[in-house]
Amino acid sequence: MSEMDTQRLVSDPSGLNAAADILGSGGLVAFPTETVYGLGADARDGEAVARIYAAKGRPAFNPLIVHVADVAAAQRYGLFDVATRKVADAFWPGPLSLVVPLAPDHGLSPLVTAGLDTVALRVPAHPLAHALLTRFDGPVAAPSANPSGRISPTTAGHVMAGLSGRIDAVLDGGACSVGLESTIIGGTPLALLRPGGVAQEDIEAITGPLAVASEQITAPGQLASHYAPNAALRLNADHAEPGEVLLGFGPMPCDLNLSDRGDLVEAAANLFGQLHALDARGAPIAVAPIPNTGLGRAINDRLQRAAAPR
Repeated sequence: MSEMDTQRLVSDPSGLNAAADILGSGGLVAFPTETVYGLGADARDGEAVARIYAAKGRPAFNPLIVHVADVAAAQRYGLFDVATRKVADAFWPGPLSLVVPLAPDHGLSPLVTAGLDTVALRVPAHPLAHALLTRFDGPVAAPSANPSGRISPTTAGHVMAGLSGRIDAVLDGGACSVGLESTIIGGTPLALLRPGGVAQEDIEAITGPLAVASEQITAPGQLASHYAPNAALRLNADHAEPGEVLLGFGPMPCDLNLSDRGDLVEAAANLFGQLHALDARGAPIAVAPIPNTGLGRAINDRLQRAAAPR
C-alpha cells in the first residue's frame, strides 16, 4: 500500500465536513467513539472496506461492525425482533453491538458481513461520532484504528502513530472515555459473543440470562470449513474443467473475474459477491491462483476454508 498524507482533522464543522467527504469518496477516516477510535469506510463500498484490511494489515476477512447514527438507521440494515429491539432501546447509543439478520435490500458490501447473513450494528454515544454519522448519512464499517495485532487506539495520537501514511485522515476528538471495545451480543436465543464496554450483568437485567455462544457465532470465519458454496470449489485453477465455472483473477478468459487488472483490493471487494453469483449457477467452481501477498493472504484464507472438506 502506497504512502499517503494523513490529515489530522479538528472537531469543528470544517473537520466534520472534510471527514464526511472523504468517506463519501471511498476513503478511510479514523474517528473517536466512546470505546476506541474506529477506522471507518462506507459500508456500502466494497473497495473502501477492502482498504480497511489493507491499511491495518488485517490477516483475514472477519465481519466488521457497522456504525449508524440511530436506531432508525440501524433498521435499514438489520432485522430486529422484540428481544434485540429491547436491548437496542436500553443501551443505544452506547458501547454495545448487536448481531442481527440482514434486512432485505440492505445495500451493504458482502465484505462487511464476511458473506454471512447477519450484520453487527452499533449506535455509538460519542458526540463527534454521532455528528460524523449524521453528516455522512450512511453506514460506516469500522474496526479499531490500529495495525492488526497492536494495542487498540484511544487517542488520535495513537492512530497517527500506527496508521499515518496508510489512511486519509483522523478526526481528533480527544481521549475515548470507555477505552474498551464494545460488548457484542446476538443470535437466537441471545448470547454474549464478546465482552466489552457494557457489563453482561447489565444486559441480563434486561434480557434474562444470555445463552452460551456457539463456536461459529463466537468466532465467525475461524472454522476450518466456512464460507463454503453449495458446489465444490477447486483452487489454483488455470482453466475450467468441463462442467465447471471459472472465477478468474487478472486478464484471462473466465465466467467472472475478481479483478481483470489484478488488483487485490478490487478482488477482495468482489470475493463474496462473485462466489454467491457463481454458486447460483449450480456448477462446481474453479478459482484462479491468487497471489499470496497483502490482501491476497486473506482472500486465499477464505478460499481455503470454502474449499475444505465438509
